[in-house]
This record gives sequence, C-alpha cells and structure tokens, in this order.
Amino acid sequence: MNTEKVISRDNDYILHTYGRSQVVLAEGEGMTARDADGKSYLDFTSGIGVNSLGYCHPAWVRAVADQAATLQHTSNLYYTAPDGKLAKKLCRRTGLDAVFFGNSGAEANEGAIKCARKYSVDTYGESRNKVITLVNSFHGRTLATLTATGQDVFHHDFGPFPGNFDYVPAGDFAALEKAADKNTCAVMMELVQGEGGVVALDADYVARVAAFCREKDILVIVDEVQTGVGRTGKFLACEHFDLHPDIVTLAKGLGGGLPIGAVLMNKKVADHMKPGSHGSTFGGNPVCCAGALAVLDEMDDDFLANVNERAAQLRAGLAKLPHVREVSGLGLMVGIAFDDGIKAADVRAACEKAGLLVLTAKTRLRLLPPLILTADDVDDALAILRSVLEKCV
Repeated sequence: MNTEKVISRDNDYILHTYGRSQVVLAEGEGMTARDADGKSYLDFTSGIGVNSLGYCHPAWVRAVADQAATLQHTSNLYYTAPDGKLAKKLCRRTGLDAVFFGNSGAEANEGAIKCARKYSVDTYGESRNKVITLVNSFHGRTLATLTATGQDVFHHDFGPFPGNFDYVPAGDFAALEKAADKNTCAVMMELVQGEGGVVALDADYVARVAAFCREKDILVIVDEVQTGVGRTGKFLACEHFDLHPDIVTLAKGLGGGLPIGAVLMNKKVADHMKPGSHGSTFGGNPVCCAGALAVLDEMDDDFLANVNERAAQLRAGLAKLPHVREVSGLGLMVGIAFDDGIKAADVRAACEKAGLLVLTAKTRLRLLPPLILTADDVDDALAILRSVLEKCV
C-alpha cells in the first residue's frame, strides 16, 4: 500500500468534505493503529468514539465473520435472530421498552424526533410538534438533525430548514421554561456536549428540566450517540444523572466499528409507532447486530470498573500537565482546555507526529480512547502529551 497513491486517489474521487490528516491507516489491533508506512500510533480517538473494543477485538471479529458467512442481509420484510437478541439486551440494560434500529447517530436522532412528534400529535393535535434543543449541541448532519443542532456554524448554506425547532442556552432553566409553549412536544439534549467542547450539563439543571417536562407531558430525548455504551463509565450517561428519559438514541460505540444506530423508547411512545410510520432498509442488519451483541457481551461490571479507573487515572494525570487549564467531560469522554496561546489543533498535530492520535472539539483537545485501555496505555498517552506540551511556549 503506497501512502502517496492512496491519498492522491482519494483526493481525485472522494468528495472533499473532510479535512484529513496526511496519514493512511492500514491496520489495527487493540489500542494500536498502523499506517501504510508501518508507523504505529496509540489511538485515543477510537474512530470518534466508535471502536469501543479497540481494533479487531477477537470476540467481535468472530461474531461479525460468523454472521457474515451465515446471513448478511434480508431487509425488514422478514425476521432474523440478531436484531431481536440485541433489542432485548438493550431494553433490559436501559429499562426502556422498544427499539428501532437504523444506521447512524443522525438517523437515530431523526427517528427520535419522528417518534416524539407522532406521540404528541396523536395525543394533543397536529400543532404540538416543537422540539427544543440546547445551544452548542450537535445532533447530526441530515436536515432535521442539522436544524436540531444548536450551532449556527453548521447551518450556513443548507436552508431552508424544517420548522418548529427552538434553542435555549444549556443550564438556563428560565430560558427553557419560557421557550416551552403549548406546542412543545420534546426537549432534546446531550448530557455531555461533545462537538460543543466536551462540556457536561449541570445535574441540578437536568433534574429541573426532567421534572418540568414530566409535569407538562413534554418528552425528554437524550442523545447518547457519543456518551452511551460505557463511554462515561456507566452504560448510559443518564445513569449519572438518575435520569429516565422517554427516548434515548445510541450509535457510535454500539456497533464496535460497524454502522448501527438505535432509538430506544418507553411504551408510551412506542405504542404510537405503527407499521409504515418509520423504516430503514438496512436497519437491524444481521452483521451489524452481531457486532453490537459482541460489544454488549464484553461490557460487564468488571469492564465498566476498568473504564472508571482509567478515566480517573487519565484525568488526574492530565491535570498535572503543563499548560492544561481545565479537564472537562465525563468518564472517558475527555476535553482539555489549554492556557491562552496554546491551540488544540497544533497539539493534535504534534501528538500525531509523536505517535498519539487525538481529536479536537472547538478550542479543546478531545480524547475518546477505546474502552479497553490499560493503565500502561494511559501512562504512555500522558508521556507523549507531556513531551508535546513541554515544547509549547
């Protein structure tokens, strides 16, 4: 595999919508990725939170390969076993009652919006369809989820947008209370705003929003596309907040590397979704569901205990590094704010050269390591970050 040839071909034929690093990743194992030139990288991105079990986890590989060799696709005109097994596991794990499977986080959030509007319109009439989201949120790049995203920077050039979305500042309960009129059907939020800078919501604010919504029968949708499936040290970030939403969306880490999204909902909402009200050709694909089942099978109490231990170790180590002003987020969803003059994009590029893959979110460095990381992996990442930051002036 020739790095120059791969990059040249990509530039010739792939739509130029990505600002890629000039690295061709060729293979991976566990926490390590290797490029086409044989250089190894300690990966603290996990494909933006997707490779929850790292690269090519043996149990995941076996599950996916076995299913691919048995039945790769049927459509939803027929039943298959893997999607039902996965749905049962997710419902029992989350306390919710039904699941719709799609292919991505954006699709999951689209589905959540549709489910919320269907419940509310059926129950209160067709004018009750407004969805409130939070400023600085990110919910996807389809037109509806782009509209739901509370960041103007993502809205340029793509209008007109679907109607009846409103935005309030995260943490400002008075603003939410004012915005929630008689036509509001749902409040949609991320408990940690990932693309918005890896900022966790205040627990008291979340509790007030939940209580207010219960009183008004406004549905609570929690976007756990990035926070879910063990990322924060619990299966759902909701568990940290003692929050029981009407609808939860999952994707990213659920498939362990294959595309899958899920909309989980309580019975009150599920009862309004009838045949024909939503669908997806690839939703519940047997191979993707087999991968997701392998992820869930690994995610027992010991697994989550390690996530919490490594998160504590990583956060304590980051706080001691030069030029680190603040460490934000929850669990292994980590944001790092630097002293003035230190640019996260420059730190990311220097880390890549030093063999550590990291991300950015707005002005912060973002870490989303695979959930299988060890104490040694954390120490190695901290050592590289220290060496990079010590050279910053």
